[in-house]
This record gives sequence, C-alpha cells and structure tokens, in this order.
Amino acid sequence: MMRIHIDRDRCEGHGQCAAVAERVLYLDDNAEPVPRFEGDVPEHLEEDARAAVSCCPVAALSAEAD
Repeated sequence: MMRIHIDRDRCEGHGQCAAVAERVLYLDDNAEPVPRFEGDVPEHLEEDARAAVSCCPVAALSAEAD
C-alpha cells in the first residue's frame, strides 16, 4: 500500500496535483490539497497518486510504500 504526504510548509497552492489526480486529492478553501481518504491510497488509485506527486512544481507531495 501507498501513503501520500503533503508538506504544508512547501505547498504554494498551485493546484496541479488536484487537477491531475482529482480522485485522490481536492483543494480546500485555502487552495491546499486534501486527500479524499484517510490512510493508505486505495490500490486502484496509486497511479493517480504518483501522477500528483510528480506534477507538483514545488515538490510538496511525496508518496511512500508501506
């Protein structure tokens, strides 16, 4: 399983992650990404999570396997 981590200090609210992986993340009222679920990324959404991590222009997202 995979977990996605968001570095809130690094995030600048570009929103690319939520645009690329809307099934994994959404933007809150402050334009900060929020996971759509708690804990592990569902297996069928791991590819979307990887896409979100790779598109972040400030590397505020990371993913690690459990």
